Amino acid sequence: MPDLPELLVVGSIALDTREGPFGKVHEELGGSAVYFALAASLVLPVKVSAPVGSDAAERVGETFAGRPIDTTLVATLDTPTYRWTARQEHGRNVDLGSSDHIYDEWTPRVPDGFNGWAFVGSMRPDRQALAMRALHHSARLLAADAMLSYVKRQPPEAKDVLRRAGWFFCNEDEFAALGGGNAEEFRRQWWLDGLVVKSGPGGVTAHTADGRVHVPALPGHLAFDTTGAGDAVAGGMLARWLSTGAQRGGLQDALVCGVACASLTIESIGIRGIATATPELLEDRMAEVRECLRRES
Repeated sequence: MPDLPELLVVGSIALDTREGPFGKVHEELGGSAVYFALAASLVLPVKVSAPVGSDAAERVGETFAGRPIDTTLVATLDTPTYRWTARQEHGRNVDLGSSDHIYDEWTPRVPDGFNGWAFVGSMRPDRQALAMRALHHSARLLAADAMLSYVKRQPPEAKDVLRRAGWFFCNEDEFAALGGGNAEEFRRQWWLDGLVVKSGPGGVTAHTADGRVHVPALPGHLAFDTTGAGDAVAGGMLARWLSTGAQRGGLQDALVCGVACASLTIESIGIRGIATATPELLEDRMAEVRECLRRES
């Protein structure tokens, strides 16, 4: 593989307590950085910057073991790991609250003069905004994601993140909360190179200056737990696009990889599906997505 820009994710490591059609799970490992890294590492190496409490650090190490995931920027703190509680209804998580005091003790760390690709995942908006500022002038591609509850609670910081992003990922509810109407007008208003709107069973659509690229969701697999699907989309898409040369014509192929990673994620509870996936399984799932895309067209 020729030398490629590095891929970095700055985001959350979480212990999730959730209930839904799958039952109830207590303090299941999750977080935007974890889902992104597990998906991206099926394609190429990825660096992770995130805070974790000593109560979950060992679990993170065990989960990432054997994957090309660099955790030297993960800060282990004597503060409880970020906790998130939610209830899943109709394929979406209803936020029931979180405990995010760990962010009071953590400042995002990024490599000096980082000039690779960076994804700043959902986390408390003041820390997400700090990460965006640290990467804004040096990252070759800077992408960010939204989280509905934080968008509603801290709109100035959420808008600051959006203002600095080159690529922005959001679902339909987050898009609406940010004032979105027409996707192309929104993209131009915020000077985005790309806007990726995730529509659950409706698939994923990227909007760029070249137009709209849509990839349908894969209907042949059970959507057991949709948590982390959006981060898996971003991880798979950005890693695949980077690995294939980041050519404009490769965007659809990259989105196919993102949708395949999301499919692998949602067919199991939490990270279990994407954590046990292999590059070979990802290739097989991508072939299914391509066939679905062929039938749709």
